[in-house]
Order: sequence, then C-alpha cells, then structure tokens
Amino acid sequence: MLKNWTWDFGFFTINRIGYQAQVIPALLSGLSLSYLEIFWRKRIPEVISMIFVPFLSLIPALILAHTVLGPIGWTLGQWLSTIVLAGLTGPVKWLFGAVFGALYAPFVITGLHHMTNAIDTQLVADTGGTGLWPMIALSNIAQGSAVFAYYWMNRRNEREAQISLPATISAYLGVTEPALFGVNVKYIYPFVAGMIGSGLAGFLSVTFNVTANAIGVGGLPGILSIQAKYMFPFFITMLVAIIVPFTLTIVFRRLGLFTKRR
Repeated sequence: MLKNWTWDFGFFTINRIGYQAQVIPALLSGLSLSYLEIFWRKRIPEVISMIFVPFLSLIPALILAHTVLGPIGWTLGQWLSTIVLAGLTGPVKWLFGAVFGALYAPFVITGLHHMTNAIDTQLVADTGGTGLWPMIALSNIAQGSAVFAYYWMNRRNEREAQISLPATISAYLGVTEPALFGVNVKYIYPFVAGMIGSGLAGFLSVTFNVTANAIGVGGLPGILSIQAKYMFPFFITMLVAIIVPFTLTIVFRRLGLFTKRR
C-alpha cells in the first residue's frame, strides 16, 4: 500500500527516495546481487541452479536495494556532492582546482577516476551542472599535449612516432590510457609536465567557475559539454592545457629533469 511518499507494508514502512541521476545506489545494489549469486552458485547443485540462483539472488538484492543499500548510497552521494561542491565554491577553490587537476591523471592510472562519474552525476542532479567534468577534460588535453611534445621530439624515430602519435590523438579525444601507459608514465617527464599543466588549467577553470551541463566526451570535444556562458573561459583553459605541458615536456627533456635514469 502506498501512502504519500512512504511504502507501508503494515509491519514496517520505507521512505520512498527518488534515485534519478544516482549512481552509488546502483553500484551497491549491483555488488550485492553479484555476491549473492556467487554465494548461491557454490551451494546449489548445477542441475537446478538456473531456476533457483536467479530467484534467490534477485529477490534479496531488491529488498536490500530498497531498504538498506539505496538509502545508504543516496546519503553517500549527497555527502560526496556536498564536499566536492564546497571545494569548487569555497574560499580555497583555486587550491581544490589545482590539486584535482594535477592528480586526475594518477587517478586514471589506479582506476580511481571511475568514481568521479558518480560525483559528476550527483552534482548535475543537485545543482544543474558540474565543475568537475571540465577539469577532467583538461587533464585529458594536458596529457595529450605532453605526449604530443614527445612525438615532436622523436618524430624521426619511426617506432616512437608510431606509438606516440596515435596516443596523442586518443588523449585529445578523451582516452588517455594509451598516452599514459605507452609514453608518459614510461618516461616520467611527460607525465609530470602533463600534471603541472593540468593543475594550472584546473586552477583557472575553478577560478572562472567553468561549469559543464553534464558528463560528455573528454579531451578537446569536451567544450561541447560546457555551458554556453563559460565556453570562452574554458577555451582559455584549453590553451593553457595545450601550451604548458607541451613546453614543459621539451624543457624537462633538455634540462634532464624528471627523466628516467637507466
């Protein structure tokens, strides 16, 4: 029986929560379903597993999703959104932008960057836009510019060019793994140059209050996700993310800074 915004089952009630644009509740629910399925597959004979495993996994997962995991995930999402929003709008937002911009590439290496999608989605749901996604796009561009500088310095080396040029194009289109693992992290100095350029671009992005409508394509096409009134400031930050890492990569190479010692 439904009463207003509460599910009334007689013995107990559950508050209804809108999970539009929520990611964390879905992740928690999916994890619970996967662990339940693993649990039952180990204990139910294979000849009847097709019948009982889905039933015994899905029903408890649905109950947990609506009674425990959903509200917990919703609360965690609200906390994350509040913390990040405070960083983006607080008195030291410039520091938040610089730190996040510089550290996003290491997040990609560890796989932690996937959690930012949940935060972005929560920010869009709560405020109608996200200031986090522009910095992610700028980090893609910065790492792409660093590997492009590496390509420019080694363009006559066919083997290096075959690796670095496609990695540059991929990073500029929002996928940085080929650039990071193929060149930047391998030789260190392009990676550091990209982090510095991304940190500076992130600092400017937050200072200009650049906001994206939603998550979109990263890298250079990321400008298509930016709210119209912030497109020109974002264009300025894009130039920073292109020029600074490219220049620093060449300088670091010539000065022998952050270069990998054999």
